[in-house]
Amino acid sequence: MKIQKTFLIWALLFISSFTYAQQGLEMDLWSSAPKTSNGDPNDLAKVTVFLPSKNVATGRAVVICPGGGYQHLAFEKEGTSWAPFFNAQGIAVIVLKYRMPHGVWQVPLEDAEEAMRLVRRMSVAWDINPKEVGIMGFSAGGHLASTVATHSSGDAAPDFQILFYPVITMEQGITHKGSRENLLGKKPKRKLMNQFCNEQHVSGSTPRAFIVLAHDDKAVSPLNSISYYEELCLHKVPATMHIYPSGGHGFGSLQSFLYHYEMMLELKAWLRSF
Repeated sequence: MKIQKTFLIWALLFISSFTYAQQGLEMDLWSSAPKTSNGDPNDLAKVTVFLPSKNVATGRAVVICPGGGYQHLAFEKEGTSWAPFFNAQGIAVIVLKYRMPHGVWQVPLEDAEEAMRLVRRMSVAWDINPKEVGIMGFSAGGHLASTVATHSSGDAAPDFQILFYPVITMEQGITHKGSRENLLGKKPKRKLMNQFCNEQHVSGSTPRAFIVLAHDDKAVSPLNSISYYEELCLHKVPATMHIYPSGGHGFGSLQSFLYHYEMMLELKAWLRSF
């Protein structure tokens, strides 16, 4: 009975938090022109910042990379709608509107790394601990997040990673074809493909991970997450993976996802574990 009551309280909390319209602070990511252009002067990288109330702030922050196949961004359900959940736990949220690559693979990674650096530069003003800045990504945004987690260093390196139904590999038959083509082009060379097969770049210094997906995901094969989790385990990186029986792809923050509340409770518990 006590468990049911607790679950009901959390259910009501999540319903209210995800229907609450919260306004974030939007700002340009780059103070000057970015290093690499994608050829579209109208595609500007931006961040939307949601800070928790000072009385609950923990100093932790997460940079969120929405998905969209490296072609567009599911900016609400895989971005801004997550702010109330994290803010309620004292965690600052920085939603990244990264530029689309159009085959120029450097572009999204440069934006994501700059977003990580920006959070740390603003750590005093935003009441953030620079040693507790994580990255979160969905689908192709999960590929971007895991790229940062496995490739980046210094102030661009995350302290933890949260991946929802991520694209991980660029291998034919397992990767998401559209994401690979939009990022690397239609016929990428083997060396470039290997560079973005993120399961190949896990090391002992890769940050701890929380991975979520559905078994019946037809868009991004679960083998992406499984291979990444396996490498994390082999390198003794703390990792948690939840594979739900159904839900397909792209459920994000949608309450229509059958396991939404269980998933949120699991994520909350994981965030409290370190």
